[in-house]
Amino acid sequence: MDTEKNIGPGTRHGEAAVPQWAWKLSLAACAAIWGGSFVVMKDTLDNIPPAWLMGIRFAASAVIVGALFWRRLRDNLDGSHLAMGAILGLASGAAFVVQNIGLDDTTPGRNAFLTATYCVMTPFINWLVTRRRPDGGNVLAAVLAIVGVGLVALGDDLSLIMSGGDWMTLVAAVLFAVHIVLVARFSSAHDVMTLTVVQLAVSAVVALGTALVLETPPAPAVFASPDTWFSLAYLVLLSSCVCMVFQNLGQAHVPPAQASLLLSLESVFAVVASVLFYHELVTPRIALGFGTIFVAVLVSELGVRRRARG
Repeated sequence: MDTEKNIGPGTRHGEAAVPQWAWKLSLAACAAIWGGSFVVMKDTLDNIPPAWLMGIRFAASAVIVGALFWRRLRDNLDGSHLAMGAILGLASGAAFVVQNIGLDDTTPGRNAFLTATYCVMTPFINWLVTRRRPDGGNVLAAVLAIVGVGLVALGDDLSLIMSGGDWMTLVAAVLFAVHIVLVARFSSAHDVMTLTVVQLAVSAVVALGTALVLETPPAPAVFASPDTWFSLAYLVLLSSCVCMVFQNLGQAHVPPAQASLLLSLESVFAVVASVLFYHELVTPRIALGFGTIFVAVLVSELGVRRRARG
């Protein structure tokens, strides 16, 4: 029975033997699954509005993850876990809602590029929270990552004119960065799985509340389609249940700046999925973006190893 608090990276039974590269690999796996979700959601969003889709996704995920880890929930759920999990859920739920609302007033490429700026913001928000100043390697890696994501995500129109949707997307990026930093901070004194269940439940409330105010409910006939259920299964079981668990566990063991860089690989996997399933042409610009993001992750890794040796 899991009754102990998670008091830091590698302190829980069963986690001490897990090398950090495995936690980093779990974050990269999350990025891959989320990248594939762009293809999965392509047709689903034509029938289910974004906020409703997110609300269904998070609500179902909260029930499933809660059922799987009910003993952890029973043994650890208290006022502190509820409060910290609710804060995470507000940040995560609001980020997804604001991002999708912003998408209505900008292009998908600009939305992806501006959202990915959270990897630039994360070390600086972490500085505000923990007083740990980002070093030159963090800054260089973040800049390289955002350049790479821009090369991958942006189309031929590189105009810097900011629409209302662009500004909302930047707000979403700030919320994503805040979420990454808060997970790293809260997980040091709380059970990660309990926080995850509360986060999913609160994110569902945020999304469904937004859907009730801003969107029309999906037609019941939509749920008669097998394609809809396949998409929901992918989004609920993989994108939410698996990824939220892996993301929160991974972020409890990987520094926030590195975690944000690994999660920014989502845009690369999204393009790979598009190439495989929609035969999108990989241009030299996109290939250069892949290489730039790889260099960013490498710079971050080498910096951490160098500090560890020091």
